[in-house]
Amino acid sequence: MTERSSVADLAKTLREEVDRYSPGERLPSSRALVERYRVSPVTVSRALAQLAAEGVVVTRPGAGAYRAEPSGPAKPAPGDTSWQEVALSVQTAAGPVPRSVDASGVLVTLAEPPPGVIEFNGGYLHPSLQPERALAAALARAGRRPGAWNRPPTDGLFELRAWFARQIAGPGGEGGPTGADVLITAGGQSALTTALRALAPPGAPVLVESPTYPGMLAVARAAGQRPVPVPVDADGLRPELLAAALRATGARVLVCQPLFQNPTGAVLARERRREVLRIAREAGAFVVEDDFARSLAHEDAGALPPPLAADDPDGVVVHLRSLTKITSPSLRVGALAARGPVLERLRAIHVVDQFFVPRPLQEAALELVGSPAWPRHLRAVAAALRPRRDHLAAELRRQVPALVQAAAPRGGFHLWVRAPEGTDEAALTGAALRAGVAVTPGRPYFCAEPPAVHLRLGFAATAGTAEITEGVRRLRTACAQALPHGAGGGEPAPA
Repeated sequence: MTERSSVADLAKTLREEVDRYSPGERLPSSRALVERYRVSPVTVSRALAQLAAEGVVVTRPGAGAYRAEPSGPAKPAPGDTSWQEVALSVQTAAGPVPRSVDASGVLVTLAEPPPGVIEFNGGYLHPSLQPERALAAALARAGRRPGAWNRPPTDGLFELRAWFARQIAGPGGEGGPTGADVLITAGGQSALTTALRALAPPGAPVLVESPTYPGMLAVARAAGQRPVPVPVDADGLRPELLAAALRATGARVLVCQPLFQNPTGAVLARERRREVLRIAREAGAFVVEDDFARSLAHEDAGALPPPLAADDPDGVVVHLRSLTKITSPSLRVGALAARGPVLERLRAIHVVDQFFVPRPLQEAALELVGSPAWPRHLRAVAAALRPRRDHLAAELRRQVPALVQAAAPRGGFHLWVRAPEGTDEAALTGAALRAGVAVTPGRPYFCAEPPAVHLRLGFAATAGTAEITEGVRRLRTACAQALPHGAGGGEPAPA
């Protein structure tokens, strides 16, 4: 049982028992609860904190926990907020047009599932794969650095900017960005938001891969931009369709993920890389290169192609990457790299939005990537992701062959699968959750009508192959309920 489920179970038990106490009466001590329920002191502390947040108990430091007094008089009826519909709309000659920001595609991977649910929807490493000890040591060392709590430069610590520049430029270093071309951001999502706001005004078209990362679509739409799809295949973005889309729309921005594309896992083919940059340059368009998965290559990935930004003297590419995916959701440190006048615009929007990234986080990132633990961590993650990927693919073929898999990627967190024609995506994802496994629906990855029903199934947030086997068994149960009749199949998995 995980710590999270233990906390939830204990909180439920105490919530039921607290009715036996009078208002203001003291509950058993934490030590007594530890012994009675055979849980850790941390679990007891977190369960009591949860009940305190709900108003069920009141905790008094040094004195214990007490049943809360009855609530006061009933709350007044809520006011009338309907006027906000007009205030949040765009006024046009034809009347108000609602403005909406849809974060649902992002929240699918950020929402914490109920206790006991297996996370095939996770977008981060399982805690066992995160470098928690190395992070703790790095943060402790960072906190002792002279000036660690002073205001940092708005562009970021130059040593960290230089480190990111070396990672982007690669071993040779010629043609790539320098530290002066890099801005430190609060993670990759922040970098993406800054880039799109800097490069395209409201109402402008923005070319995106189809399918693509829902968080990027949400950023573009929140900025009032119009995402326009450019399909990808097994070799990544299709240059001929990119050229056609640029001609048809007059767009000046393309957002792409050339390495282990999310969600398909595709790698932009060698012969297409220069073609994409040539087409964009001739159209006077920027290429926003989201290099989110470079540190997530699997053990069998082989030599990776360099970033598009590594050989871009004309400043076509605005490159972004982050340390978050390969470390922890809470180490929100990323980078933007660009050349030419666009860098000044990126810098201005970055400062207006964020001022700067907290210096202790930057110092901790520097300590981490400069420590002997860093290369060991990268090797450990590469070695751990490969068997999870292969096991998930094999279990899907065995238990749910009706879900057709794209080629298994050699980097990243997930597999992209297609459901049979006639599948109701909402019914399938709902049935999966009821069966105890959370999956990511494919619809939010398309900015236009999807060609079929898809699921994104992650393996990096799982504890290991045993949990993957159980997760696929639960998914098989859901598919038996939700797939069109006769589309299931596969050998039953052991219980």
